[in-house]
Amino acid sequence: MLVPSITITNVRVIDLRFPTSREQIGSDAVNKDPDYSAAYCILETDSDLSGHGLTFTLGRGTDLVVAALKYLAANVQGRTLDSITSDLSGFYLQVTGDTQFRWLGPEKGVIHLACAALLNAVWDLYAKSEGKPVWKLLTDMTPEQIVAIIDFRYISDALTRDEALTILRDKQAGKAERLAQIEQTGYPAYTTSAGWFGFSDDKIRQLCREGLADGWTHFKLKVGGDAEDDLRRGRIVREVIGWDNRLMVDANQKWGVVQAIERTLQLAELKPWWMEEPTSPDDILGHARIRREAAPTRIATGEHCHNAVMFKQLLQAGAIDVCQIDSCRVAGIHENLAIILMAYKFGVPVCPHAGGVGLCEYVQHLSIFDFLCVSGALEDRVIEYVDHLHEHFVAPVTIKRGHYMVPQAAGYSGEILAESLERYSFPDGEVWK
Repeated sequence: MLVPSITITNVRVIDLRFPTSREQIGSDAVNKDPDYSAAYCILETDSDLSGHGLTFTLGRGTDLVVAALKYLAANVQGRTLDSITSDLSGFYLQVTGDTQFRWLGPEKGVIHLACAALLNAVWDLYAKSEGKPVWKLLTDMTPEQIVAIIDFRYISDALTRDEALTILRDKQAGKAERLAQIEQTGYPAYTTSAGWFGFSDDKIRQLCREGLADGWTHFKLKVGGDAEDDLRRGRIVREVIGWDNRLMVDANQKWGVVQAIERTLQLAELKPWWMEEPTSPDDILGHARIRREAAPTRIATGEHCHNAVMFKQLLQAGAIDVCQIDSCRVAGIHENLAIILMAYKFGVPVCPHAGGVGLCEYVQHLSIFDFLCVSGALEDRVIEYVDHLHEHFVAPVTIKRGHYMVPQAAGYSGEILAESLERYSFPDGEVWK
């Protein structure tokens, strides 16, 4: 029996904002008053299915991404889903390569964030139409199909199409066994929820104790304030979690290169598993120097890395020990597939950023794909987890004993409840204070 074609009849774009700054949730040394927000779109169709996609923002400026997303929506309006999924690479290039709109990037900033939201919505609709979660949609594809999705134009000097095919083909063996493994144990995670910048000492102690009781073994602390205060707060975490559990520290781009080296060395007594975003996310050579001179502390970055080309250079320069992909900073799944494969070739583990609206829901799919089809390993690999805003999602993440459980619902897990969309939709034309 022929399956009726699905046509995208309308695209709704919503400016969505949660006032998280009131409770200092998400606070760090640079972003001290974040209101977790999203430019959100819904692909309405002539069927019972709809595709939901978002890109993460911090409050003011979400309207700019919304405006870009409305412009990009013309790429799907009136199209059949089949016309998109039959040439996913061509569709990606159409969305990211508008010859005039591209000038505002290219492939970075507001425009690329908007591309991610639209592409995430398309993947959500695609997966729902196949009755699969996105991770399964991807892992059921052949290596040839995966490679056909990726744009190798600017990265072939680091990873060729043939090299990507070889990696994917090699990992076909044992895929079923690996799936059975994580369906039983889940995918390892770490919590950032105990270490936000504005939390009191007592609250940090309490949250670390609660984390240990819930089975967490990896904790992240925000740093970048006064040097002695950072050390003092880090010692508090170590006193509670001990030395057998892992502690990561995150400066959120606070320092210049020289100061980042000094501060990373000062924090070395805490034995951090990694130092995250020590300096400007655009400073590739700076990261390389920090990695050399602040050893043995590992260096992690990626949540503000604009595109696959920047990840390529970070890897080529030996600038990072941990690759932190983001589901919305780059242009969605297409670009993240390229980054995951490059990281594997360079021997760098992928540990996604997930501090934001819907990012936990999204990146679990990417990490499962990485484990099943690319890396085949869980060692040194964790997904970030923050414990807020999940109650707004139709299919929120499930965490057990510090592990992401494999999602089963069809789609990309980013669909927000209708009542939450109505309550937290920001009126057009108003000013966010």
